Amino acid sequence: MTGRAPLLLVCITVVLGGCAVGPDFGRPPAPPVDRYTADPARVTLAPGGDEPAQRLVVGHAISAQWWELFGSRPLVDAVDLALAGSPTLAAAEATLAQGEEAVTVARAAFYPHVDLTGSATRQHRSSSAEGGGGGTFNLFSLGPSVSYSPDVFGGTRRHVEQAGAQAESQRDELAAAYLALTGNVVSQAIAVAGARLEIGAAEEIIADDERNLDLVRAKLDAGKAAETDVLTAESQLATDQAQLPPLLQQLSAARDAFAVLVGRFPAEWSPPDFDLVDLTLPGELPLSIPSELVRQRPDILAAEATLHAASAAVGVATANLYPSFTLSASVAQEALDTGTLFTSSGTVWSLASGVTAPVFEGGALRAARRGAVDAYDAAFATYRQTVLQAFGQVADVLQALGHDADLVAGQRRALDVADRSRALQRISYGEGKSDLLRLLDAERLYQQARLGYARAEAQRHQDTAALFVAMGGGWWERGKL
Repeated sequence: MTGRAPLLLVCITVVLGGCAVGPDFGRPPAPPVDRYTADPARVTLAPGGDEPAQRLVVGHAISAQWWELFGSRPLVDAVDLALAGSPTLAAAEATLAQGEEAVTVARAAFYPHVDLTGSATRQHRSSSAEGGGGGTFNLFSLGPSVSYSPDVFGGTRRHVEQAGAQAESQRDELAAAYLALTGNVVSQAIAVAGARLEIGAAEEIIADDERNLDLVRAKLDAGKAAETDVLTAESQLATDQAQLPPLLQQLSAARDAFAVLVGRFPAEWSPPDFDLVDLTLPGELPLSIPSELVRQRPDILAAEATLHAASAAVGVATANLYPSFTLSASVAQEALDTGTLFTSSGTVWSLASGVTAPVFEGGALRAARRGAVDAYDAAFATYRQTVLQAFGQVADVLQALGHDADLVAGQRRALDVADRSRALQRISYGEGKSDLLRLLDAERLYQQARLGYARAEAQRHQDTAALFVAMGGGWWERGKL
C-alpha cells in the first residue's frame, strides 16, 4: 500500500487539476450613454467668411498618423524624430518588455523543474557506530532531480493570468505614452506657430506706433500739435514694445519644450519655424461613439487591464487557502571514489509526494484574500474614474471647438472693424479733424483685435489636435508599437 501512495496522489491531482478557483474576469460594459455632452454636439463648425469650416463625422475612422492631416512635412518629420528619440517612450517600451518576461516566468510553473545536482563530501565514522568499523572516507553523488507542483486549484493559472494582465496594462501604457508624445509634439508645433503669429502681430503694432509717432512729430514741427501729443505717442510706443519680450519668452519656452520632447538638448536642436498659415486645419473631425471610446483609449484600456490583474490576484489569494501538492523524483550515482561513480551498484533513486494544507495561519490567508478583494474594488473605482475623466475630456474638447469657431468669427469681425476705424482715424488726425487720443484709442482696439484673432486661430488648431488625442489617436491602426 505504501508503494502505491505516490501513484494515488498523482491520480488525485490529475482529477482535481481541472478545478480553478474564481473569479473569472469579465470586461466592464460600456457606459449607458449615447453622447458626450448634455446637448447634441454641433456637427458643422463654420466661422463664416474666408475661415475654414470643420465637420464632425460620427464613427469616422481615425488615421494612425493623424498629424499628417495638418499638411506640414516639417511637423511629420518632427513627430518621427520624437518617436525615435524620446526617453519616455523608450522607458515605456523597456517596461513592457519586462512585463512580458514576467509572464514567461509565471508560465514556467506549469512545467516540471529539472535540476542536476552533484556533491562531494568527506565523512568520518567512529568505530563504535552501527555497522562495524569506522574511519574517514569520501562520498561522491551526481544525478538529476525532478520536482513538479500540480496546479490543482488553479492558483498558478491565476498567477499567469495576473502577470498577463499586468503586461497588457504596460502595453496600454506604452500606447498612452505614444499618444501623449505625438499629441504634445503637435501641440508644441502649434504653440511655436501661435507665438510667432503673436510676435508678428506685436511687431506690426510697434511699426504702426512708430509711424504714428512720426506723424505726430511732423505735426509738431508744423505747429499743429502740442508736445504732449508727442509724449503720448511715445508712451504708447513704449507700452507696446514692452509686450514683445513676454511673447519672445513664450516662443523660447515652446522651442525648449519641443527639444525635450524629441529627446534633444535645447542647446543642440531647435524646432522648425512653424507658421499657422502652413498648417492646414483638418476639415473632417472623427467622433467615435461612446461604446467605442472605452475600447480604444489607451488610458481606459490600461485601467481595465489593471482591473483584470486585480481580479486574478483574488484567485491567487483564494487558491492559497487550499492544499498544495508536490511531486518529486531523483536518480543519482553514489560512490566512495570517482572511479566507481557510474556503476549499477551505485544507482540510487527516489520518488516522493507531499501535500501542504494550511491549518492555522493566524488569519493571514483570509485577510490576504479580503485585501485582494479590496484591491479589486479600488481598481474598479479607478477604472470608473478614468472613464469619467475621458468622457469629460471629450465633452470639453467638443464644446471648445464650437466656441473656437464662434470666437474666430467674432475676432475676425472685430479685427475688420478695428482696422477700418484705425485707418479713418489716422486720416482724420492727419487732416486735423480729430485729436491724438481718438487715434490712439483706435490703435489700441486694433491691437487687441489683432492679438485676439491670432490667439483664436492658434486655439482652434490646438483644440483640433486635442480632439484627435481625446479619441485615442488611432494608435491601434499602427499594429505593434
